Amino acid sequence: MYKIAAVVLCLLLWLPHVQAQKQPAATPRPKVILRVHNTPADAPAVRSYTYQTTFSDSVEAVKEVRSFVHRLQQDAYLLASADSLYLRRDTLHVKLHLGQQYAWAQLRNGNLSEGILIESGFRDKFYRDVPFKPQEYVKLQQRILDYAERNGYPFASVWLDSISIKDGKINAALMVEKAFVVTYDSLEIVGETKTQPKFLMRYLQLLPGQIYNQDQVNASQRMLTQLPYIRQTRPPQVQFTRDKAKVYYFLEDRQANQIDGIVGFLPDPSRQDKLLITGEANLNIRNIRGTGKQLGLQWRRVNKGSVILNGEYLHPNLFGTPFELGTKLNLLKQDSSFITIQPRLQLAYYTLKYGKFSVFTEWRNSRILSSANTQSLQQFDLADARTNTYGLNYLWNNLDDFYFPRRGRLVEMQLAAGTKRLLRNPDLEKSFYDTLDLKTTQLSLGLRVENFLRFGKNSALLTRLRGEALLNDQVFLNDMYRIGGLNTLRGFDEYFFYASAFAVGTLEYRLFTAADSYVLLFYDQAYYRSDLENSEASDYPFGVGGGISFSTGAGIFQLVYSLGKSSDQPLSFKYSKIHFGITSRF
Repeated sequence: MYKIAAVVLCLLLWLPHVQAQKQPAATPRPKVILRVHNTPADAPAVRSYTYQTTFSDSVEAVKEVRSFVHRLQQDAYLLASADSLYLRRDTLHVKLHLGQQYAWAQLRNGNLSEGILIESGFRDKFYRDVPFKPQEYVKLQQRILDYAERNGYPFASVWLDSISIKDGKINAALMVEKAFVVTYDSLEIVGETKTQPKFLMRYLQLLPGQIYNQDQVNASQRMLTQLPYIRQTRPPQVQFTRDKAKVYYFLEDRQANQIDGIVGFLPDPSRQDKLLITGEANLNIRNIRGTGKQLGLQWRRVNKGSVILNGEYLHPNLFGTPFELGTKLNLLKQDSSFITIQPRLQLAYYTLKYGKFSVFTEWRNSRILSSANTQSLQQFDLADARTNTYGLNYLWNNLDDFYFPRRGRLVEMQLAAGTKRLLRNPDLEKSFYDTLDLKTTQLSLGLRVENFLRFGKNSALLTRLRGEALLNDQVFLNDMYRIGGLNTLRGFDEYFFYASAFAVGTLEYRLFTAADSYVLLFYDQAYYRSDLENSEASDYPFGVGGGISFSTGAGIFQLVYSLGKSSDQPLSFKYSKIHFGITSRF
C-alpha cells in the first residue's frame, strides 16, 4: 500500500516536468523592416543620407522616420514630410516627400547696430546663395539675444521682415527690437546668514543703476562657491519691475571659522629610539561681522628648534570698490641656523568669468643667527640677504565646494621679479665678498593645477600638479623652497628637502562615506633640484599611503599614514609617517 502511494507521488512530481519539456520554445518576435518610397527625382538626394532599416518594433521604426524627416528639414528641405505610413506584415512602408531645397537669396541687415554685428558675427555675405538651414538661423538669433541680455535688454526680440520667396530663394531683412533698457535695482539675500547685502553686492559687482547683464548673474554663482562661509541653497532668481531688476540670492551660513591642530611623530635624531613631537595649530576667522573680512594665524613646529609662524588679513571692498587688500607675514626660524621674515602686500580684483587677478610686493629678509657655524657661510651655503620683489598672481576656481570638492578645477599661476642684495656679515672678513655679486636680479615662478573628476555618486579622483622655481645666479640654502610633509610631499618629514626648483604630482582617490567624510588613497611623485654651488643635487622622491577624514561632534578628524622613498630614505615601514588632527569649525 505504501509502495503504491510512493509511486503515485513520484508520477505527480515528474509529470509537470515532462509536460514543460514538451512545450514548444517561445518564438522570437519578428523584426520590423523600414522601406522608404520616393519619386525618381528625389532618389539621388535621399540616397546621400543613411538611416536605420531594421527595428525591434514599429514604434522604433516610426521614431526613425521622424528623425529622418527632421534631418532633411534642417538641411534646407523645408517641405520634407512623410505623407503616408502603413505596416504590411513585417515591413513599414513610408511615402516620403522631399520637395525643393531652399536657399538664401539675401539676408540683409535691417536695424542691427555695430555692436550686435560684431558680437553675433553676422555678415550679409554669409547669407547669399547658401542653403537655408533653420538651425543656423536659430543660433544667429540666440547670439543676438545673448548680446542684448548682456547689455541691459533682457526683453529683446529678433525676427525676419520683408520676406519674399521666389524659386526657392528667400530674401529677408534681419530685425531686432530691444524694447527698454533694464538696470539693477537692488540685491536681496533670502536665508539665515549674517552676510551683508552691501558686501555681497560689491563682491559680485551688481550695483544699483548698473546695466543688467544676464551673464553676470550666471557667473555670480561660481563666485559664491569661492566664499567658504556661505552656501547656496538654490539658484538666484531675478524679479523684473518694468525697467528695474532685483536679484534674489538664497544663502545660508556654513561653519567656516576654524580652530584646528595636527600632531606628528618623527624620530628624534638627538636621542635614539625616541620620538619627536611636531605639530601645527591654525586659527581662521572668516566673514567678520558679515563683511567678508578674514583673519588667519598659523603656527607650526616642523622639527626640533624650527618654527613657522604665518599671519594673513584680507579686507574686501577697499573704499567701496571691488578691490581686495591683503597682507601676509611669514616667519621661518630654522633651528639655530637662520631666520627669515617675509611680509607681503597685495591688491586683488575679482572678474566675473576669469577669476582673481592680484598684484603684490614682497620684502624678504633672511639673517644668519649668531649661533650658526660661520664655516657654512664660507662654503656658500648660507648668506644674509634682503630681497624686494614685485609680482602678479592669477587664480581661477570652479570647484563645486570649498572644503569637500568632487568636481571642478583650480588653476593658480604666479610670476615675481625683484632685486636681491647680500648683506655683509660682521663675522667674516671683507675679502669674503670680493668674489660675490652683492646685487642680483631674481625671478620666481609658481604653478598649481587641481582637477577633481567625479565617479558615480560617492567617488572622486584628484589629480594635482604643483611646482615652483627660483632663478638666480647665487642661490643659498636659506633662499630655497622647502618641501616634504602633509601639505606638499607625504611620506617625509616636514620641510625635509631644500629645493631651488621642484614639481609634485598627486593622484588621489576619495571614497565619500558622507558629505563631509571620506577615505583616501594617494600617490605623490616629486622632482626637485638644488642649485647650491658646492652641492648641486636632484632626485625623484615619491610617497604613497592612505587615510581617513570624518566628521565628529567636536569637528573633522583626519588621519593619514604614508611611506616615502628618496635617495636619502628607503621605502620602509621604519620611516613611515603618521599625521592626525582635528579641525573644529564654528
